[in-house]
Amino acid sequence: MYENIFLYSFKTNIPLIGIFVFLVQKINFKSLKNYIIFTFYSLIKSNRINIGGGYMRVLIAPDKFKGSLSAMEVCKNIEIGIKKVFNDVDIENVPMADGGEGTVESLVDATGGNIIKTIVRDPIYRQILSFYGILGDGKTAVIEMAAASGLYLLKEYERNPLFTTTYGTGQLILDALDKGCRKFIIGIGGSATNDAGAGMAMALGVKFFDSLGNEVGFGGGELGKVCYIDTSKIDKRIFESEFIVACDVKNPLIGENGASRVYGPQKGASEEVVEILEKNLSHFGMLLENTFNKEIINYPGSGAAGGLGAGLLAFLNAKLKSGVDIVMDVLNLEEKVKEADIVVSGEGKVDSQTAYGKTIYGVSKLCKKYNKPLIVIAGAVEDVDALYDMGVTSVFSILDKPMVLDDAVKEAPVLIQNISERVFRCIKAFKA
Repeated sequence: MYENIFLYSFKTNIPLIGIFVFLVQKINFKSLKNYIIFTFYSLIKSNRINIGGGYMRVLIAPDKFKGSLSAMEVCKNIEIGIKKVFNDVDIENVPMADGGEGTVESLVDATGGNIIKTIVRDPIYRQILSFYGILGDGKTAVIEMAAASGLYLLKEYERNPLFTTTYGTGQLILDALDKGCRKFIIGIGGSATNDAGAGMAMALGVKFFDSLGNEVGFGGGELGKVCYIDTSKIDKRIFESEFIVACDVKNPLIGENGASRVYGPQKGASEEVVEILEKNLSHFGMLLENTFNKEIINYPGSGAAGGLGAGLLAFLNAKLKSGVDIVMDVLNLEEKVKEADIVVSGEGKVDSQTAYGKTIYGVSKLCKKYNKPLIVIAGAVEDVDALYDMGVTSVFSILDKPMVLDDAVKEAPVLIQNISERVFRCIKAFKA
C-alpha cells in the first residue's frame, strides 16, 4: 500500500504524500491506520478531494450519539477536531435526525427555534410536563409523540394498550395551534398505545359514541364499542394546517404485520389482549374508512405507533414520509451537500441497519448523487460493507483503545475530537 501511495505521489508531483505516510505511521491502532490509508488513497484516485489547496468547505451533518451527545454536540466536537488542523476551513454544522428520538432537538438547534414545555396527559392520563419544538420560522411545530404518549413514560407494570391513550399527543398539537403553528412535523416512534389515534382526536374535539349514544373512553379496548364518529367540533384550525408524519415503517393497520400483532406484545399485551386489540382495530379501521371515504386499513404505515398512523391519515389528512427525508427537506440539506467539499456524518452505532432509513443513509444518498466524499464517525462500528455502495467513503470508530461502554460514553466528546483531528490531518497533507 505504501508503495502505491509513493507511486501516485511521483506521478502527480505531490511530495506531501510523504507527510501523510509519516502521520499514518505514528498511529498505534493497526486497523485505524489501514482505514485511513485506504480512505485517502481512494479519495485521491477518484479525484474526490481537491488536493491543490484553497478554501475547504466542510459540512458536518451527524445524528445524535444516543445516551451520550445530542446531534449538535457531536457537530461541535467534530468541528473542534477539524479546527485543530485547519484555521481557514469553512464549516457548517447541521444537526440531523431520522424522525425518531432527538428530532425535535436537532431541528430546533439547526433552525434557531425554541423548545416549548407544556403540561399534558401521559398514556394513562396522568399530568406530566412534556415538550415540542417550534422551528426558527415560528410557524412549524415539531412533535415527538413519545414525549406525551411514549412507552418510556410507563413502568413495566403500567403498560396495557387496552387502556393507554394518545390524548397527550393531541394536546401537544393543540398547544402548537394556539401558538400560531400551521405546519406540523410529527414523529411517531416509541408509542405505548394501540388506540389508532382516537385519544389524539378527542383532544382536538372529536367525539366517539357507542350504540346507545354514550361517549366511549380511552384506549384500544374501547375502539370496538365505537359506532359513530362526530367530527363537528374538531378544531377548525386543523383545516388550515399541514401535517407531515415521520414514518419509516410500512405496517398496515391490521393483519399479521399490523399494529397489534407486531407491536402489541412489547407494549404489555398478552396473546389474548392482542386478539382483542386486533378485532377492535379492524372494526375501527372500517369505521374510519367509511367516515372519511379514504383508504386507511391497508395504507402503508397506518399501523405505525399502535395505529396512530391511521388516525393521522383520517383526522388530520396527514402525509406519511420517511423521517430522514423530512429532516433533510426542512434543513435544505441537498443544497448544502452540493456546496460542500467534504461531508462528515455519524451516529452512536453504525451497523447493517444503518442502510435502512437512518440519518447516514439519507446523507449518503446525497453525497453519492453529487460525488462528494462522506466520512462517517461512530461510537461502534459493525458490518459496514453495505454502506460503501451507498456512497460512504469510509467509516471510523471513535474508540482508540479497548474500553467499557460507560467510559466510551463519558469520554465521547474528546474521542470524537481526536478522531476528527486525525482524519483531517491526513486531508491537510494532501491539500498542502
